Parts: sequence; C-alpha cells; structure tokens
Amino acid sequence: MPPKTLLHHLFPFLHWLPHLRHWQTLRADTLAGLTLALILIPQSMAYAKLADLPPVYGLYAAFIPPIIAALFGSSRHLVTGPVATASLITAATIQAIAPADAAAYIAYSISLALLVGLIRLALGLLRLGLLVDLLSNPVLVGFTNAAALIITTSQLHHLFGVEIDKGYYHFQTVQHTLVAIATQTHWPTAGMAALAAATLLLLRYKFKKLPHVLFAVVLTTLVAWLTDFDGKVVGDIPRGLPAFALPTLDLAVLPYLLTGAVVLTLIGLTEAMSIAKTIAARTRQHIDVNQELIGQGLATLVGSFFQSYAVSASFARSAVNYASGAVTGFSSIVCSLVVVLTLFFLTPLLYYLPLATLAVIIVVSLLGLIRFEPIITAWRVTPYDGLIAVITFFCTLALAPQLHWGILVGVVLSVGLYLYRTMRPRVAYLARHGDGTLRDADIYGLKLDQRIALMRFDGRLYFGASSYFEDKVLEAVARLPELRYIVIDAGGINHIDASGEQVLRQVIERLRAGGLDMYLSRVKPQIVEVLERTGAIDYIGRDHFFAWNQHALDHLWEQMEPTYKARCPLNVATPETKKGSWSI
Repeated sequence: MPPKTLLHHLFPFLHWLPHLRHWQTLRADTLAGLTLALILIPQSMAYAKLADLPPVYGLYAAFIPPIIAALFGSSRHLVTGPVATASLITAATIQAIAPADAAAYIAYSISLALLVGLIRLALGLLRLGLLVDLLSNPVLVGFTNAAALIITTSQLHHLFGVEIDKGYYHFQTVQHTLVAIATQTHWPTAGMAALAAATLLLLRYKFKKLPHVLFAVVLTTLVAWLTDFDGKVVGDIPRGLPAFALPTLDLAVLPYLLTGAVVLTLIGLTEAMSIAKTIAARTRQHIDVNQELIGQGLATLVGSFFQSYAVSASFARSAVNYASGAVTGFSSIVCSLVVVLTLFFLTPLLYYLPLATLAVIIVVSLLGLIRFEPIITAWRVTPYDGLIAVITFFCTLALAPQLHWGILVGVVLSVGLYLYRTMRPRVAYLARHGDGTLRDADIYGLKLDQRIALMRFDGRLYFGASSYFEDKVLEAVARLPELRYIVIDAGGINHIDASGEQVLRQVIERLRAGGLDMYLSRVKPQIVEVLERTGAIDYIGRDHFFAWNQHALDHLWEQMEPTYKARCPLNVATPETKKGSWSI
C-alpha cells in the first residue's frame, strides 16, 4: 500500500482537510458548526438529565467526542455527541447497580463509556462491522418506538414538577407518576413546560430557520429569573473544561456494564450507519462501517478520559449539519469549540434554566421517532417481520428499564426466523405454461408431466436444509407414480457444504436403486467447483449436467417412448414450445 494511501486510511480527516484551504468551504463549515452548537448545548444538558447525570456532563460529552468522531469517522456530516437512546440505556444500566450513590453513579457511567469505546474500536479494527446486521429493521423499528415512549414517559415528573418513587419496572414508575400528577402537580412548573413546548413547536414549524431550542432555553430562563421561579432549575454548573482522569473499572459490576455496553454498541452503530447512509445517498460519499466503528469507538473511548458518558451519532443534528451547508467534519470541530467557550464563560447564565425546559426539549426531539408506519410496512412485506417488530416493541416496554431484554428477544426471533427460512427454502414444481415459459405448477394450476419432474430449489444446500431437500425429492417420487427422471433446477442454490454434498450423493444413490435418475441444470460455477473437488461430479455423471432447463428436458424427451409422447401434455418439450425455454 503506498504511504499516502496508508496515511489516508489511518487518518481519514486527511481526505477533507485540504478542502479547508478554500474560503467557501471554511465559511460554510464554520456557519454550520455555529448552528449545531445552538442546538447541541441545550440538548446535551437535557440528555445528561435523561441519563440521570448532572447537566454539565452533557457538555463534557459534547466537548471531545464530536472532534474525535469527525477526525476518524468516514462520514463528513455525521455528528456525534449525547443522544436520547444512549442516555436512556446508560440510565437503565447504571440505575441497577448504583441507584442512590451519586459519585458511584457518575463513575460507573464513565466506566460504561470506556467499555463502549473499547468494544466499538475492537470491532472496527477487526473489521466486524457486519455485526450491525444482527439488528434487523423490524427489531430496530420496534425498539426505537418503545424507547421513544419510555423516554417520553420518563420525563413526565419533570414536566409537572412532582416527586415520585421509581418502581422496579418502568410501567410501575409511570403508574406512580400519573398518581402524583393527579394529586401533586406543581402548576408553575407545568406552566413553564407549556411555555417551553409552545415556543419550540411554534418556531419549529413556523420559523424553521431560527434556533428554536436556543430560543426556548433563553425565554424560559429569563422568565424563571424575572419571576423568581420556585420550581427546579439547573443551578450551579462548574466552569472550565473537564479534568483528564482515568476511568476506574469495578470488577464486581463489570458483567452488568458489559451488557449495557454491548447494547449501546449495536444500537449506536445501527443508528450511526442509518444516518450516515441516508446523507451519503445525497452527497455520494462512500461510508465505511468499520471506519465508523473506529471513529465512534475512539470518540467514546477518549471522551471517557475527560468525564464523558457514552455518546453516539445524532440523526437530528446530523440532518441539521447537512442542511446548514457543512462540507467537511470541521463543522463538528467548530461546534465543540463553542462548547468550550460555553464551559468557560456562559455557564453562570444557565443557572435559572428550568429542568422542565430540558424535559420538553427531550420530548419534542422524540416526536419524529415514534412512527408506526414502518411496523405496518414490515407486516405487509411478511407477517413474521411485522410480528417481530410488535413483539420487540412490547417486550421493550414491559421489561424497561432493562432494555437489553427487548433487543435480545428481537435478535433471537430474527435469527431464528432467518434460520427457519434457510432450513425450509421454497421448492417449486415447474411445468409448461400456455405462453411457453416454465412456471410454478402449484401457483398457476399447471398439469405436471408424469415421467419427468422439474423442481427448483431456492436456497442454500447446507446442513440445515439438506434433509429438507431429500424430503422434497422423495415427495416428488411419491407424488408421481410413473416418475423416471428428476431434473433439479439449481439456479437458486448458491452454496453447498459437506452435508449438502453428502445428501446429494445419497439421494441419487436411492433414486438409482429404485430405477430413477437425477439431472441438474443451471448449476452455478461455485457449486460445480465444490463437486469437482469432492469427485461428486463424476459420481453424478458429467452428462447429467445441463446449462438450461430446456436442454435437460430436450435430452430426456428424446428417451421417451413414442406412445408416451403421443399422450403427453404440452407442458414438457415440443417444437411449438421450445421458444419458451426460460422459467419464472
């Protein structure tokens, strides 16, 4: 590998760094970064509260991680930092092991970020980004909808200013919250939440170019200061940058942290790639899933040394970054620099920021995540996929805050369904249609030839499906008493393993022992290569392989007795239908 290529591979930012020589690019990235900061600063504090951390830890998470992710990720528009899902999973993971000890809670949250960073980085370096495929779209849709509802309901006590006792399960906490709201609502807090929500929604839908989150923060903070608001506010925020410190790992809680770290890795990677690919489809930029794992891993890992909790890519902020005209990852660096200025000079201005406003910011940002149309679409594609989405949704809701169980149930169901499908692939009997093509006889109600069975096997011939292949061949023998030849259309078989090769030999041996024979057509080169290596191709007979179904039918048709040809239907090979040699 040439040195320049190696450097560009190790340091992806070298691809876009030269573009900053152009004033237009520098200006566009600077403006996009400033726009991002106006959204990120209040959001980061809100998401820190969602993780049950002091608001300043959201600013810490918005300081180093966005810079590292921009420098070492493959996407030029992906924005990393505190997000709702990662914050919720962090809270769910840590609350089980440090519910009352504030210092231990913070330490465990930072340790969790360290583990997430190490896992992401290791997976990226080992080129294991394919693990993202474990989370199928139905699982992700079901989990995302459930997580959005969980996050929304978890903010109710902040919106109405009530104190609650948390239950073991989230639905119990919601019950306690609703009872408290009915009897103990703090009306100044509810009014402040209503003001923040009205401001956000009005500006979001009527004045889209204005920084609606910043406006809501400024307005409610001014109102709280002027009216001597007696609800809960952010209070003192430490000034200055977070100190460098090595995260401590408590071996006693390491298994619990690892569970949350794995879930955070899978969810974060899936969300990051979904966002990056969506934007890349417009920018025509190549996205490398393994490089994104490295970028996200380094961002979270390095961030943990500066008191950051687990971060991930943000869909909303990435979309804003792209819409604001960002060209390179420098926009994320500008955004982080504004966070630095805020930590040094602006934190006193946030003293009177109501916690209700932060809760409203979280709830409003999640409005777009609650979407049931994808579940309906998944159901229409196949009811099994829709069912997996629904089961994942309800399991996540029922078992919250232990969100990993919802994910685990969905992954197990998806993998189980995939294995079932590969173990029971579609097998079709092909017969001649009136238009000359070979089609599925059962679907089109076509009459089968009694001497020649043409069967298409649409799946891999591996250990999980080999016995099913044998059963279907023997089923054809029982279905057609006069059967003499079986032609396997192998165009759908793209893989064969040792079990499949052995079963293929056994089936042919049994057929020949009963006076029948098997031929194969449209066999893929990789299958032929395997049969060549094992010698099975000579056992089957090289003259038993044909390039097309029609060639096999023509060959076998010539061996039929004239009396049979006279009474045979036209669904096999005749001069009038030879032109329809393809199959559907």
